[in-house]
Amino acid sequence: MSYYPIVKFRPNKTPQRLMRGFPWVYNDELVLDRRTKKLPAGSIVTLADKSGEALGIAAFNADSKITARFLDKSTDAVIDKAWFAKRLQTAATLRDQLYAQPFYRLVHAEADNLPGLIIDRFGDVFSVQPNAAWAEAHFEALVAAITDLFNPTAIYKNAASRGRNLEGLDDESACVLGEISAPIAVQMNGATYLADLIEGQKTGLFYDQRDNHALAAKLGTGGRFLDVFCHVGGFGLAAAANGAKDVLLVDSSAPALELALKTETAKTFAGSIDARKGDAFDVMTKLAEEGETFDTVVCDPPAFAPAKPALEAGLRAYTRVAKLGAALVTPGGYLVLCSCSHAATPEKFRSASLLGIAKAGRHAQILHMGGAGADHPLHPQLGESGYLKSIFLRLD
Repeated sequence: MSYYPIVKFRPNKTPQRLMRGFPWVYNDELVLDRRTKKLPAGSIVTLADKSGEALGIAAFNADSKITARFLDKSTDAVIDKAWFAKRLQTAATLRDQLYAQPFYRLVHAEADNLPGLIIDRFGDVFSVQPNAAWAEAHFEALVAAITDLFNPTAIYKNAASRGRNLEGLDDESACVLGEISAPIAVQMNGATYLADLIEGQKTGLFYDQRDNHALAAKLGTGGRFLDVFCHVGGFGLAAAANGAKDVLLVDSSAPALELALKTETAKTFAGSIDARKGDAFDVMTKLAEEGETFDTVVCDPPAFAPAKPALEAGLRAYTRVAKLGAALVTPGGYLVLCSCSHAATPEKFRSASLLGIAKAGRHAQILHMGGAGADHPLHPQLGESGYLKSIFLRLD
C-alpha cells in the first residue's frame, strides 16, 4: 500500500468542483500549514476533505497558485513508468485512430489526464514539455515510458514554456535521448512543413491548426491567398498545395519564413509563393496602400491576451487585425481570423473581430467557427484547454 502525505481542504471549502472533475485545487482551498509548506515542489499527496476522507492523489506545489493537480482516484497509485505508459497508450490510441501518420499532439495536458504535460510527436522524435513541477520530478519515469512504448530516435525536453516559470522551474532545454540535427519534415493537408524543434517557436510546428488549414485551403483554391503571421507557412503552404494560384507569406521572423521557403511544397510551387518579412500591421497597411487585394486573407497572430490583465489591450489588437485584414479581401472573398489567447473567450474574440470588420466598412457572413484539432481535446471542466479560436467569414 502506497503512502502519501495528506493535504486537506479547509473547513470552509468543499471539494465539490474536484468531485465533478475539475482538475485543479487552488492555494486558498487547502490547509497549508508548516508541514505541507515544507513538501518539495512536485510531491505526490493524498487529497482529503475536511473530515479526512481521501479523494485521490494529486501533484502538490505549495509555491504555485495551482497548488494541487489531480492525478488519480486511487490513493494506492504509484507514479512510475507503468503509470505513465498506461496514460500514454490511451492517448496514442486516440491519435492513431485520427491520423494515418504519427505526427500529432500526443498529450494535451489535463485533457489527457496528465496535467501540465505537453508532448508533440514528430514520427520517431518526441518534443516533451514538463510544465508542472510533478512532471519535472518524475521526468525520468516519463522518458522511460515513452522509450518503451514508441522506441523513439530522439526525445527533446522543451523547457521554454511560461508555465514552467510559474512553477519555479528552470528554462534549460536539451535532447535527453538521441540527437536532432535538422528540422523535421511533416506532411499535413497535402503540404510539407519543416518543424525546427530546437530553434523554432514553441514546439516548432502548430498541429492545432491542422483542420483550419484544410478549410482555408479549400476556400483559397484558384485565388490569391494572404497568410499573415504565417510562422512556418501553416495556412499558406496548405493553400498552395491545394490550388491557390498566388500565395503571399507575411511574418516578422526571418528564420520562420526561411523554413517555410525551404520546404518541398515551396520548391514545388516556387512560382506562386512569395514572402514579406516585417511587422504584420505595417505590412497589411502597406499592402492596402499599394491597392493589393486577395481572395482569401488569413490572420493567425500570437496571443495578444495570454492572461486576464492583457485582455482589453488584446481585444483592441484583434479588432485592429480584423480591420486591416478585411480591407484586403476582394468582394465575395474570405477572411479567416484566429486567436490563441487563453483570456479571450470565443464570444469576446468574435465581438472584437466583427467590430474590426465593421470599422473597415465591410459586411460579413460567418461560415464557420472552429478550434483546435481532435489531437488537442478539451477538458470538459477546464475552459483554458480550449484556447484556440477561429472564425471563417465571407465578406461582401
